[in-house]
Amino acid sequence: MKLTSNRAPQKLLLGTLLTALCGTSQAGGKIEIDDDSWISLGIGMRTSLSMVSDAAPDGTSDSNNFNMENTRLYISGQANDEMKFYFGTDKIWGEYGVLDAIVQYEPSEYFNVWMGRMLTPADRIEMNGPFYGLTWGQYTVPLYPSDNDISNGANGQAGTYGRDEGITVWGSADKFQYAFGIFDGYSGEANQSDAPLFATRLAYNFLNKESNPGYYTSSTYFGNGGDIFTVALSAQYQDDGYGTATDSGSFMGYAVDALFEKVLSDGVVTIEGEYKSFEVDTEAATPDFAMFDGEAQFLSAAYLIGNNVGKGKFQPYVRFTENKPTEGESSDLTEVGVNYVINGHNMKWNLNYTSGDANASGAAGTDSDSLLFGMQFQL
Repeated sequence: MKLTSNRAPQKLLLGTLLTALCGTSQAGGKIEIDDDSWISLGIGMRTSLSMVSDAAPDGTSDSNNFNMENTRLYISGQANDEMKFYFGTDKIWGEYGVLDAIVQYEPSEYFNVWMGRMLTPADRIEMNGPFYGLTWGQYTVPLYPSDNDISNGANGQAGTYGRDEGITVWGSADKFQYAFGIFDGYSGEANQSDAPLFATRLAYNFLNKESNPGYYTSSTYFGNGGDIFTVALSAQYQDDGYGTATDSGSFMGYAVDALFEKVLSDGVVTIEGEYKSFEVDTEAATPDFAMFDGEAQFLSAAYLIGNNVGKGKFQPYVRFTENKPTEGESSDLTEVGVNYVINGHNMKWNLNYTSGDANASGAAGTDSDSLLFGMQFQL
């Protein structure tokens, strides 16, 4: 749909947006305002059925839960080739709220600036978001503070779903990609100095260059990106980023992640791995929220079978996670699963079985077995 006037009346534009959002025939699309300006609309959903051993309220029966894991609305657009925006929503703590709100200045491949609420530069699994991972359960190693709230009860003080308010400078030069950001970070009682969070991600593509929006990532391209071998370093630091008002300390974390994908004549091999190390500098007995201190790692391997079965292809995989806190028990988790890939990350199903006690908090959980079936859709 293209509006004939270069400056369409606000009521007409609002009406067009509402029609695109509410119409039954088109759930997403692009609205052209003039030759340089447009708005794009989209949706994303992930839903699953999980069965976990001994997790029912009686403590002995298996739990059975339908989960609406993500329900996202995407709105993006531009005023011209350099000035753009992105806005996204999701279900947060039981209610729908703002996930992303970014003003984007993108003058070149080498240098770009985003400001607003966005992903803090981090390791690959956090830059994937839930929709672009290789495995359904990729969040089984400890997460950076801005992605740590959900499992460790910081209630938004350090960010939400990997997002925080701040500014990120990003770009690439040949096969080198970078992102540097400054954010509010943890803003609880321990941060009396109002110290910001510094975050960075540096990646080098030894084979084909990965192509994603901004500084985001994916853990598989299903062979569409050709042969890939990328190694990246991410790091975050915040002074007074942990502890209590009377006993505060710093947070320092770094991760090295790697992705290898090889296109063969009859399929695609994908291998993904990561090593992560976190350190919190405080002796506070009861910090405002729990943060992992120690080392963690995971390794995943998958094979996308070349032949179609129905409308999609099968991608069996296996993943092993190990978390080793400085204090407390170590934990591990094995996930064996298969993706049924219908249209890349836009439409796929997943069936997986997990066994172990590792989780995103980094602390050992309950040793259990689980079976999950999930469906993912984006438009």
